[in-house]
Amino acid sequence: MTTPPTAEIPAQYDPAATEREWYERWLAADAFTADAARSTRSGGDRTPFTIVMPPPNVTAVLHVGHGLNNTVQDVIARWRRMCGDETLWLPGTDHAGIATQNIVEKLLASEGKTRFDLGRDAFIARTMEFVADTGGAILEQLRSIGASCDWSRTAYTLSPELSIAVREAFVQLHERGLIYRGHRVIHWCPRCLTSLSDEEAEHDEEAGSLYHIRYAIVGEPGKWLTVATTRPETMLGDVALAVNPDDERYASLIGRTVILPIAGIEIPIIADAYADPAFGTGVVKITPAHDPNDFEVGKRHALPMPVIMTSEGNVDNVTDAEGRVPPDLRGVERFEARDRIVAMLKESGALAKVEAHQHAVRHCYRCGTVVEPRLSDQWFVRMRELAAPALEGVRTGRIRILPERWEAVYVNWLEGIRDWNISRQLWWGHRIPVWYCVNHGCVTVSRTDVTSCPNCGGPVRQDEDVLDTWFSSWLWPFSTLGWPNTDAADLRAFYPTDDLVTAPEILFFWVARMVMAGYAFMGDAPFHTIYLHGTVRDTNHVKMSKSLGNGIDPLDVVRLYGADALRYTVISGMGMGADLVLDPGDLDRSFAPGRNFATKLWNIGRFLLTKVGDEPVASVSDIQDSRLARADRWILDRLNVAIAECDAALGPARPTGTTWDRSELHAGLRLNEYAETARRFVWNELADWYLESVKSRVATEGDDRDVARAVLVHVFDAALRLLHPVIPFITEALWQRLPERAAKDSALLCTAAWPLASPMRAGAPEFERVRECVDALRAMRAEYGVTPGKVVHAVVVATPTPELYITEAGLIGQLARATLTVSGRVDGPAVHTLLADGSDLVISLGGLVDLEQERRKLEVELNQLEGQIAALRGRLANESFTSRAPAHIVDAERAKEREWSARAEALRKKVVTLGAGT
Repeated sequence: MTTPPTAEIPAQYDPAATEREWYERWLAADAFTADAARSTRSGGDRTPFTIVMPPPNVTAVLHVGHGLNNTVQDVIARWRRMCGDETLWLPGTDHAGIATQNIVEKLLASEGKTRFDLGRDAFIARTMEFVADTGGAILEQLRSIGASCDWSRTAYTLSPELSIAVREAFVQLHERGLIYRGHRVIHWCPRCLTSLSDEEAEHDEEAGSLYHIRYAIVGEPGKWLTVATTRPETMLGDVALAVNPDDERYASLIGRTVILPIAGIEIPIIADAYADPAFGTGVVKITPAHDPNDFEVGKRHALPMPVIMTSEGNVDNVTDAEGRVPPDLRGVERFEARDRIVAMLKESGALAKVEAHQHAVRHCYRCGTVVEPRLSDQWFVRMRELAAPALEGVRTGRIRILPERWEAVYVNWLEGIRDWNISRQLWWGHRIPVWYCVNHGCVTVSRTDVTSCPNCGGPVRQDEDVLDTWFSSWLWPFSTLGWPNTDAADLRAFYPTDDLVTAPEILFFWVARMVMAGYAFMGDAPFHTIYLHGTVRDTNHVKMSKSLGNGIDPLDVVRLYGADALRYTVISGMGMGADLVLDPGDLDRSFAPGRNFATKLWNIGRFLLTKVGDEPVASVSDIQDSRLARADRWILDRLNVAIAECDAALGPARPTGTTWDRSELHAGLRLNEYAETARRFVWNELADWYLESVKSRVATEGDDRDVARAVLVHVFDAALRLLHPVIPFITEALWQRLPERAAKDSALLCTAAWPLASPMRAGAPEFERVRECVDALRAMRAEYGVTPGKVVHAVVVATPTPELYITEAGLIGQLARATLTVSGRVDGPAVHTLLADGSDLVISLGGLVDLEQERRKLEVELNQLEGQIAALRGRLANESFTSRAPAHIVDAERAKEREWSARAEALRKKVVTLGAGT
């Protein structure tokens, strides 16, 4: 379709129609499709720039966090595309093992079934059907906010292509001795029935209880050792009490035994440095199967490790428990068992006391269930070797982290990293590529499916577990580009990528692991910049969440105000790493910045384009300086400044060399500063000043009209280019309506060139004197309450630049509702203002205000203020006040006295001025 001429520009901007139309036209033009052959790494002439989208869960729907994250990515991608980079923003989704399986299991539960009723193959088939029907909806929703992704390259972590990459990574790490099967205490979710990594078992502070339990010393009636615990339900798995070998209080008891309450069995007292003499009684109970620290003590002392809790979280004799759990506790849910055990301890006299206790409790990151430390066989990745280059990459400047405060968090986590538990007791996900010989138990790790034992030819069974979801997504920056095929065109053209944009919450889950994977499998960091944006919160500073009822649906915002309003609001309101605060109860107020700016920009464009008309315009570069007015030179200079400030706020896009220079390390990606610079230019400088100054010029036929039209179109074209990454729809719609011009370098604004500064024009600063004079006249009108319909008479005297004021008097008068003359005198009361160039601006008050009435009003105000000043000075002269009041209170009162005194002096001068004319 063709764009309407300026005569048909609608009075009101219609976001819904505009956004739908232009997104379809962008897609039809393949505007977002990257070409590997054009990358300089493939012999082309364009520098590649790549962002991989943090893949949302395949079952997710768009929420405000996605809106923020993907708007940030889109701003960066559109900016680099306009700068001429071969830009790839690669989208995709994550199969989300636990999350997706939980959803499907809930659907089955509504039908009265469990996954075990279906069996593994049927459950996987059901899940695949569900994902096919509902999965990927979020990617469609991202189009509604303008995401300029290369949809032809959409990836999925459970696709056949990425499944090959996952197996390759597992096998390579196993061959390097970095993947192993371990018998260790892990975090277990009784709800999801799977193990979790350390990062997936999140700490939450909770109010609990500390139970002090007595263990009777065998052979010493009436004597016991007291131990404190927050989890008495695990005590039936105790196999020892430990004391510090240097703790003299218990030296004689080492090697003795105590009675385990309720179970009634003897357990030894051992010496181990794990026991801290300064903490509590200095005695700790050792439960190796249900505490990771106790597990290490148990290994050191070769202690038994009875498991007394089922996978569902019920207390029972599970493994090597020796009948520790009595019949009336077997099969009892763990927290109910806690209450029963405490009651039994109290009844037997073994409960010394119970104290309130605030402590950190781990919960499943997916379902929120309290996790249970549990001894289990799992697959692990040795992480220290992988972490070393990831640490070095940040320390040497190969990778930078913005904001820089997160660098210390990243380093601290990697320095203390523990092995990664990668096996999950789920059915949905990448099944672990390990097969066991049914006859002999030998293990085969393979890139391809194994149908028989390679040693004996006998039958095999595959490991039942699947891999942690993050094991596939840590490969995302290169698996999506074709790895493990090292000759893949996209891998050559676009790896390493450039910026990784995400939230700090997954710095450990995903970001740090991607860095490790990049070095482990590609020999280089996967990106040079990690940009961690803030979190969207409500007005109580609580993180927005659908489950908490304080969320905002971005699609509602798009429907009400348009995608550009959403985008501008989140970008302009988000400082580097700062949280974005919105009010879910007042969308009008929350998104007013974006809505108001879109409306203003449309009105500016409609007015400007109507004045300019449809005829072709000349190129500004072809216009000689002598034909330019002062206002023309000034706005061209301000455009240069705006371009430079936008460039500084956004860039540099990449390090100058292989590592970031110290001066560049924390520069750029200040998106709110970029957005404000572009807004200020188009609103405060182009619209408020230049557009107002050229109204009469564009209305009068002649050479000067042609110049004004050329400059107007040039600067508005550049302004739209500057604004396009943050508000792409409205800028494209307005840009398409600009008249024909030589500078139009593209059929679409989204693929047009980013603006460059033009050569400096002589005389640009002279218009600043015009603006200062207008501002002074406007300020006087406001100060003395001059009504808008009255014209002010002003005279410039003692000026070093009379020619400037003579030639610009008409414009100054037009902008300030004034008449301006150079030299002469003003009779009667007048206000004097000294301008920056030394000129004295004298403004007559005669006939503008009722001088007597205004003087009396000011005298009343002055008398009241002088009374307040006198009282304030009396208080400050009172030594009892100044010596006893807090220093900041006294300082504030002294500052107030200075402020009031200055105000009183200004009032006195105004009274004198007004009195001169009465």
